[in-house]
Amino acid sequence: MLQLTFLGTSAGVPTKQRNVTALAIECLNPYLSSQNQSRKKSRPWLLIDCGEGTQQQLLQTKLSLHQLTVICITHVHGDHCYGLPGLLASAAMSGRTAPLTIIAPKAIHDFLDAVKSTTELHFPFAIDFIAIEEVLSDNGAKISLALDNQQQLEIDITKLSHRVASHAFGVTQTIHQRVLNTDKLKAAGIPASPLWGQLQQGHDVTLEDGRQLASADYVHNNQRRTRIVVAGDNDSPELLSAAVKNTDLLVHEATYTNEVKARILAKNSGNMGNAGFDPMHSSAQQVAQFAKDSGLQHLILTHFSARYQNFDNPNSTTANMSHIRLEAQRYYQNQLWLAEDFAQYTVEGEPITTNKGSEHTAKFSVQYLGSVLDRD
Repeated sequence: MLQLTFLGTSAGVPTKQRNVTALAIECLNPYLSSQNQSRKKSRPWLLIDCGEGTQQQLLQTKLSLHQLTVICITHVHGDHCYGLPGLLASAAMSGRTAPLTIIAPKAIHDFLDAVKSTTELHFPFAIDFIAIEEVLSDNGAKISLALDNQQQLEIDITKLSHRVASHAFGVTQTIHQRVLNTDKLKAAGIPASPLWGQLQQGHDVTLEDGRQLASADYVHNNQRRTRIVVAGDNDSPELLSAAVKNTDLLVHEATYTNEVKARILAKNSGNMGNAGFDPMHSSAQQVAQFAKDSGLQHLILTHFSARYQNFDNPNSTTANMSHIRLEAQRYYQNQLWLAEDFAQYTVEGEPITTNKGSEHTAKFSVQYLGSVLDRD
């Protein structure tokens, strides 16, 4: 199960209600007991983008920098990365010593080096920096991380279209649970004993009467696979066609409506100082049409231009969120959300049973939990 917390949903500059881009994704294990699930150490999380002020936004949540496992930066524009040095500095000052993985463009490595050398910034933890350019050059290799002995995380990268190199991250969580068929054991006259535990752990055993029991005959594997795709700035949603085939949820920018986008392009074409300048963002219409054509069941829009006021009123002449929402709904009729700062969602794959290499296509459920600010 993945739990999403939006820490910033504004494009370019912050507003009074929205900070610039950042998204926290907690990796939760539903097979753990409720007591263990509530423990922070059982809730590793990753951060996608880190606009200025992200660490301040985190103070409104229960997320700890000690459980932060991976930081992914989609591109080098400041509203997606200027908060990174400060967040890492705070992690250092809080006593973090565990290694941290950063997946980002090579320029982010240079950016951090410059800040370190000019401000005497020191990290008491190792940073495993993975350059996106190197991953893409390796025929689209995927990055695999073992979160614990049951839970694995896989991150894949898709190149997008923006004024600078921008990327989307596919985040796939896989959780395995070995379930012992105790009824079958009892029916075979095999009473509970430490041998049961050995079978569940995958070991074949021999009973005192000489009978041999194969673990595969008494254990089945439950698996939950949950996948989402989170895109950076991008003016061509169709570039994500392959990435979204195995998911039901896309998080994508919708910086403005199609009408506003056309007006910006027309204005710039006649402006000598800005001639030919294209911001290279998607409109709500573009993303909604792509989501519909791709058969996506769930869509979360984010990264809204500061020109749109935070209220939702279709009757107002002031640009507001209803303009984004109504345009998207004209082209996409499945579950749609317009992200807000501190909004939370859970994404969960249905449990499936796999035996002897069988494959199943998992379905996903997405639930809106409300705002972090509305809960203790």
